[in-house]
Amino acid sequence: LRFLRASLARLAKDQSPFPPQKLHRNAFGHLEAPLLPSSLFDRFSLPGIHASVWLDTENNSQAAAYQHPSQGSLCMIFGAGNVPAVVPIDLLHKLFVERQVVIVKSNPVNENMLPSLKRIFDPLIRHGYLQVISGDIAEGGYLAHHPQVDELHITGSDRTYEAILFGPGEAGQRRKAQKKPLLTKRFTAELGNISPVIIVPGPWSEADLRYQSRKIGSWLMPNSGHNCVTPHVLINHQNWDQRQSLNQFIASFLNQNPARDAYYPGSRDLHRAFLNAHPDALQLGQPQEDFLPWTFIPDLDPNDREEICFNREAFFGFFSETGIEAESIPDYISKAVEFTNQTLWGTLTAAIVVHPQSLKDPVIAQAVEMAINELDYGTITLNHWGALPYFLAISPWGGAPGHDIYDIQSGMDWVNNPFMFDAPIKSVIRAPFRQIPDPFMADAPNSLPYFKRDTRFQSQPNAANLTHLLWAALRS
Repeated sequence: LRFLRASLARLAKDQSPFPPQKLHRNAFGHLEAPLLPSSLFDRFSLPGIHASVWLDTENNSQAAAYQHPSQGSLCMIFGAGNVPAVVPIDLLHKLFVERQVVIVKSNPVNENMLPSLKRIFDPLIRHGYLQVISGDIAEGGYLAHHPQVDELHITGSDRTYEAILFGPGEAGQRRKAQKKPLLTKRFTAELGNISPVIIVPGPWSEADLRYQSRKIGSWLMPNSGHNCVTPHVLINHQNWDQRQSLNQFIASFLNQNPARDAYYPGSRDLHRAFLNAHPDALQLGQPQEDFLPWTFIPDLDPNDREEICFNREAFFGFFSETGIEAESIPDYISKAVEFTNQTLWGTLTAAIVVHPQSLKDPVIAQAVEMAINELDYGTITLNHWGALPYFLAISPWGGAPGHDIYDIQSGMDWVNNPFMFDAPIKSVIRAPFRQIPDPFMADAPNSLPYFKRDTRFQSQPNAANLTHLLWAALRS
């Protein structure tokens, strides 16, 4: 909301949402817009965090909906994502970036959030710009085909997207093969991903291994792993002498943490399917009745293109790990990128974890930068997971450009784009290898007060609220 308000204020003065003079051409020939840090407040509240967006050099315009206003349209949003924060971000994008009026049908899983949504967005609802409803397949289908609904958007799974567009079951797959969709309306989407993590070998101490195992293990735990940004494949150098130690520390960390409720429909069937393929999978975590354990499958064969862990999003608390043979670290990084692009399903977000000492080697640093350029993903994060850019709410979010309705993978188009870039290529987020304190850790003792203080700071970014936020960070 803060970033959107700033963009709208600039548009009211006939200015671009993001100042064009701040754009520069990076080493790979793309125009790059540096988004964070943009102020001293950013430097203190997000220490070491840098965010930028790469743009199409042929189309670096902004705010097309304001520069070329249309007659207006009605967009229906399927709030199919399981994270309640998704719905506000999606509807704000459609309302204020694309200038559409919106009707949201919430996922039944999140119906308990509807009273809060309606209260928060009451002014928009009362003035007729927004409607929020509940419902299931029948209500969704009715609205999707209604002649007054001009466009559709979904955050959810590729299977849900295809069922809406082509119909369910075998009949739907036949329509897809025949390229005969049931709907011809514009249908944007932010869908799932396997969210790989490429781990670069380096001079990791035992303290580094323990810290990163906590950090990486923590990425699995929010929402019991029911996130499109949950990393499911860890990629290591086959012969890194610390590979097995890292795997063991990750397994140990997961084993020390309580299992969580696999509440999302279908999670238990998915868990069973992965165990059928890998009956020797590690089952970890302090057990609780009817809760699924954390599941970890190390040492997968990277050459097995039929591997379920590489081709299907595991929507539960699940990690897998594979090792890639290479003659050198730069060679490994290049092969890891090739494996990620050509073998793994999805193009939403990928991460690279690299030790700062490794980046002091110019050959490795260049290989890492080349990887950021060549990874065919909408968002690349360095030393953090894909939820960080979504949490920052400043960089465009979506699958890599180039998909169509017949190969949707992680979706089409962008949300979470408050500076209204018309043709993003990818977002790049860089974070420190060690961030202490780190409120994203699953075992951080005081994360809740930190995020409450951050909310207050985002609402009113002043010195007093920054001081309270920093104090909460130190206590976390």
